[in-house]
Amino acid sequence: MTPMLTPEETTTTQAAAAAHPRVIPAVAEVRQKVKQDLRMGRAYQQGRINWITTIAMGLFHVGAIAALFFFSWKNLLAFAVMYFFAINVGIGMAYHRLLTHRGYKTPKWVEYFLTMCGTLALEGGPIFWVATHRVHHQNSDDEGDPHTPHDGSWWAHAGWILSGRALHSETALLGRYAPDLTRDPVHVWLSKYHWVPLTISGILLGVIGGLATHSVMGGISMILWGTFLRVTVGLHATWLVNSATHMWGKRRFQTKDDSRNNWWVALLTGGEGWHNNHHAHPVSARHGLAWYEFDVNYYGIWLLSKIGLAKKIQIAKFDPHDPKPAGA
Repeated sequence: MTPMLTPEETTTTQAAAAAHPRVIPAVAEVRQKVKQDLRMGRAYQQGRINWITTIAMGLFHVGAIAALFFFSWKNLLAFAVMYFFAINVGIGMAYHRLLTHRGYKTPKWVEYFLTMCGTLALEGGPIFWVATHRVHHQNSDDEGDPHTPHDGSWWAHAGWILSGRALHSETALLGRYAPDLTRDPVHVWLSKYHWVPLTISGILLGVIGGLATHSVMGGISMILWGTFLRVTVGLHATWLVNSATHMWGKRRFQTKDDSRNNWWVALLTGGEGWHNNHHAHPVSARHGLAWYEFDVNYYGIWLLSKIGLAKKIQIAKFDPHDPKPAGA
């Protein structure tokens, strides 16, 4: 994806270029700066630890371990329900296939609800997530890729989150890769306050758990399972898409990167593990392209279409005897 100027910048620079032809090189410089600013590979990071992120991740991992000492079927149910809405609905269906690649369309209120589910995963707001993923596709397994295993398997998995520049609050910079979202005040709000839905859901889980067990400990244990353990498992599941599916698995398509189809990552993420399929046909809302490639996230999109809440669903078309990436 080519870096984009905001509409205001485009109008200003076009007018300036018309009045003063010599301004055109300056426009090129701006575009080049945008490209440089959004290169997120290890070589472009400053090497320091993001202490706020690292401490937060550490606390969630401690909470996840603590949850294992408070098993109950109610807590497991809370984990499963919250995991489905955060990872399958929020990350897979919303952040990835809807917002990043526009593989299908929904009414705005549905888009906002799905996006809110994505904030429950603690993977940042929609603008940060979408911009980062679009940069990944532009520089996949090349210089500037935010999380390529070429920079190390640990870096690809979690190192890129724990160190380097923290871009979550730099909406203007990230917006150059997600101008469609920065023009939408709801997405801007969800990006700025992406922690609010997760906090509210945690409080509600505590209330539900307390009422269901008639004890404070019941509420705390449900928070541990439905928030801390669920978020931690979901983070690693998503991070495995960045790391494992660029190292292990099969390649149906000869893409320019190292993407692979990995069945066990697909199992953890609802279909995001069919990563070689995705990199070959990024706009396709369906990632599991064979009958045996289960794709829960696509089934959710299909279900929305059957009740009139999703349309213009993009499905990859290819010759199974001679599979080629889109545009090849």
